Amino acid sequence: MTDSESAQPPAQPPASGGGRAPGLDWAAVGAVAGAVAALVALVAYLAPPDTPQQPQDSPVVTAPVLPAPEPVTSRPTTPAPAPSPSPEPVTTKPATPAPAPSLPEPVTSRPTTPAPAPPLPAVRPGGCDKALTALAAYRKNAGTTRNSQAAAAGQAHLDLMSAVLDAEGTVGATISRLAAEFQELNFRLTGMIGADPNQVVTDINMDIAQLTRLCGS
Repeated sequence: MTDSESAQPPAQPPASGGGRAPGLDWAAVGAVAGAVAALVALVAYLAPPDTPQQPQDSPVVTAPVLPAPEPVTSRPTTPAPAPSPSPEPVTTKPATPAPAPSLPEPVTSRPTTPAPAPPLPAVRPGGCDKALTALAAYRKNAGTTRNSQAAAAGQAHLDLMSAVLDAEGTVGATISRLAAEFQELNFRLTGMIGADPNQVVTDINMDIAQLTRLCGS
């Protein structure tokens, strides 16, 4: 290169606005370029990435051993309560009507035969009750000694004399003889008459038996 060439000033770029080719639509060109760029990016996104080959002399990197995850213990799930069976529909039985009370059979009143009247006690003749009471008192109070028998005989004599006042007929006569005999027995037991008392006792027993028949005892 000559000194004259190097001394020449460098060429100036064309002024802005003066270098556009006439008739070129730059907006359309930009739109097409944007569409192409979007298409390229989509293809690059969908294509699988290339696996880079490791160089032969690069050291082998051992992957760290991760601890095994703890086993997940599943909690026993509480079984859902079985649905209670729906209660059976209660069928109400029709109430059995109570049986009608049986009417009692009419009581046919039978003519009752009147019971026979009890026989009236036989009326004792007058003086019997008092005489028999006097004889019973003698048997109770006579005792076993001579003195007690004498006292009982004297009291029987007095009671029989009272009974004879109400008696009459054969009853009255019998009661009178008994009163005299008990007086005789009293005399013999006390020694007023010196005779055997057993003779009078025999007569007394015979008259007591007769009085018992007459009084109906």
